Amino acid sequence: MAIILLDRIMDVANAIRYAVTGRGEGSRFAQIAILASLAVLVATAVPVVLVLRTPERLAPVALDPPPNPYVPNVPEPGTPGAEALPPASARPSPTRPSATATPTSAAPPTTAGPATTSAPAAVPLRADFAIGESALLSYGATVTIQNPGPAPAPKWTLVVTLPRESLDVTAVSGARASRDGAKWIFVPDGAAGQVPGRGSTRVTFRVAGAPISAAPTACTIDGAACAGLPD
Repeated sequence: MAIILLDRIMDVANAIRYAVTGRGEGSRFAQIAILASLAVLVATAVPVVLVLRTPERLAPVALDPPPNPYVPNVPEPGTPGAEALPPASARPSPTRPSATATPTSAAPPTTAGPATTSAPAAVPLRADFAIGESALLSYGATVTIQNPGPAPAPKWTLVVTLPRESLDVTAVSGARASRDGAKWIFVPDGAAGQVPGRGSTRVTFRVAGAPISAAPTACTIDGAACAGLPD
């Protein structure tokens, strides 16, 4: 179709050229008018020819709509093993280990220490009172403190009660003595006064008075009565 139209245009142009040139006479104005008409005809024919040769250029191009990221890809029914994939925005992003992560060191195994044994229970102490060397106006006394238990007894209290407050106690050995009226209180004199386990220690002192009238009326060790007091 485009070739036929071009041929017709060329035939018309040649006919006009022959008509103008064959006369030999004609105004210059008529020639210009003919040439202008020919130019308009050619300018009109060229776009028509281009349209007829390439009609596909003027056809609108249909673009596919952008995929919706929120719509899951649903497989066609009947496809074995097909599963719908979640949208890209809903997929969990893979986590990468941090380059600066500090490796955790395993805790050292704990070693059980030796089993601790409970301390043996304290056993009450015992005390024996005895009158030793005596004179007309004084006598010597000895109190033996015994520990029947296996553990040493670093603390104890010995109380000796005399019949009168006017009686004095002197020459104390094995303990420190203090007075409270007619009572004389004896306690360990440092580490040397502790009673070893299954052992004994002695406290000696001298009373300024006759044994008949100045013998102790009471004696206790940690609250327990002493043995050996005179009747």
